[in-house]
Amino acid sequence: MESRTHLKSILPSLPIALLSMLMAAGAVLVFFILGTRVAYSGRALPGVSAAGVSVGGLTEPEIELALGEILSYPRTGTVLMTDGTRYWVATPGELGVAMDIPHMADQALAVGREGGALLQLTDLLNAWSSGVEVPTMVLFDQRAAAAYMNALAAQIYRPQLEATLGVDGVQVAMHPGQIGRQLEIERSLEQLAPVFASLHDAELLLAVKETPPMVLDATEQGQIAAEMLRAPLTLTAEDAGPWTINPQDLAEMLRFRLNEEQGQYEVGIDPFALFAYLEPLAPELERKPENARFIFNDDTRELDLMAEAVIGRKLDIPASIEAIHQGLATGEHEIPLVFELELPLVGSDATAAELGITEAVSVVSSYFAGSSPERIHNIVTASAPFHGLLIAPGETLSMAEVLGDISLDTGYAEALIIYGGRTIKGVGGGVCQVSTTLFRTALFGGFGIVDRYPHAYRVGYYEQGPGSPGPGFDATVYVPLVDFKFTNDTDHWLLSETYIYGTQLLWKFYSTGDGRQVQISGPQISNKVDAPEPLYKVNPDLKEGKIKQVDFEADGMDVIVTRTVTRGDDVLHRDTIKTHYLPWRAIYEYGPGTELPDDAITNED
Repeated sequence: MESRTHLKSILPSLPIALLSMLMAAGAVLVFFILGTRVAYSGRALPGVSAAGVSVGGLTEPEIELALGEILSYPRTGTVLMTDGTRYWVATPGELGVAMDIPHMADQALAVGREGGALLQLTDLLNAWSSGVEVPTMVLFDQRAAAAYMNALAAQIYRPQLEATLGVDGVQVAMHPGQIGRQLEIERSLEQLAPVFASLHDAELLLAVKETPPMVLDATEQGQIAAEMLRAPLTLTAEDAGPWTINPQDLAEMLRFRLNEEQGQYEVGIDPFALFAYLEPLAPELERKPENARFIFNDDTRELDLMAEAVIGRKLDIPASIEAIHQGLATGEHEIPLVFELELPLVGSDATAAELGITEAVSVVSSYFAGSSPERIHNIVTASAPFHGLLIAPGETLSMAEVLGDISLDTGYAEALIIYGGRTIKGVGGGVCQVSTTLFRTALFGGFGIVDRYPHAYRVGYYEQGPGSPGPGFDATVYVPLVDFKFTNDTDHWLLSETYIYGTQLLWKFYSTGDGRQVQISGPQISNKVDAPEPLYKVNPDLKEGKIKQVDFEADGMDVIVTRTVTRGDDVLHRDTIKTHYLPWRAIYEYGPGTELPDDAITNED
């Protein structure tokens, strides 16, 4: 009611002519709208366009036909795709693009026909005055695009491959690695949407994920391996070898290990195979350190070098394996083995003053007249290792250890020995002449006696010659079961010297006297038993009339020798040396048919 009143209040204020004009214009406008809609019934209004084409006055089928001819992008557009090495060309339609022409036609027909009267009037006037452009409608079916991309993915896919190295015979086989490639479909699809929205042709770099291997090219390592197999591997050592591993065997030992941190192969010889090869060599290559050997010069009171010191060594297998690896890697094929070295206690430049060797402290001789050439040979052989030998302060000397193996292979001859209660022919007969002489030299020198074993019966050799001490002063050695040992219990080195003069074995100890005095009592003999009557045994190898004595009689007895070693008021050693000798009969061998004494006892009796 108020609005009507207001309108009435205004109208009288307007000029009647102007009011008439406005009413007439409104009538014309209404007539224009109604007339236009009637005239363009079922057709797009004038001024309406789509995709740059005027569609005013066209029916929906006509609009679709017109737009279908213009909007050919799905069929004629070009999308060039590349993965960086290859190219593929597709139309937008093949990638799922289509134009929504029916919807565009609907939109064109809807201009000026939707909304209220004022909106319709506005759209109509805009169409007449400046035109109305219907948006281009693009449909993008990503499922079709994904299907197309899947087909490309199969072509682009390449598996990641590591470079490989191998051995064929003595030839190195090398195969390069390969970078893995895989199409990232979702990322590639994201690049298509903006292109299709603009209806432009496009060149598209596909999103491809590349995965490089740790080792793409192993050519350098392959060349190293080939160089390793170029020639035999020769291992060397001072005073030993060489040892040669031919390329065929070396190829079987070759190993390729992938170092993930460095991203390359490490080429080398299998350390376990090398260990198996080197381990058997170790014992023959081991060398114990040996002190230099000297002779004490009685005139100059100095030491004259007799034999150079020997540096001990032990095969260092891990270090040798490393040296072989490094040598082969740098193209070497002659490689020295590596040793752990051990210096001897006394070098070749040692002096008498340094060792405390200033005088003779014990000199003893034994005699072996009547010995066979074989026995004399063994005495010379067994005494030689003790000539120039140094014994450290506090060291216990083992005669068996110094002698080592007593056999024909080490230069000994067969001679008579005491074994199993009999005198028989065996290797090393005469060695006990050496052990007995060494025992006496240590005994009379006042040194500590550790192990001493007597003979089963008295041996005439050990009681002959000037200054013989008599029975009870012998020592037997049967390597390795029976040994003689004594200790250098002084503060100075002890030098041993042995000499053969005819049928005399002379033994000298040089050191520095520490004031010790040696007192010997005995031998005290008891329980003496006469030797049995001689025994005669036939020997088919002897001629008739030939009689040969092979064993000598000796009375049985018990012998006690005592030794007291003092220095000032101190008693260093007090020894009671007991020996039990069995009675021993003489034995003669004779040829068949030989006439024997009337009272002869034979093994037939």
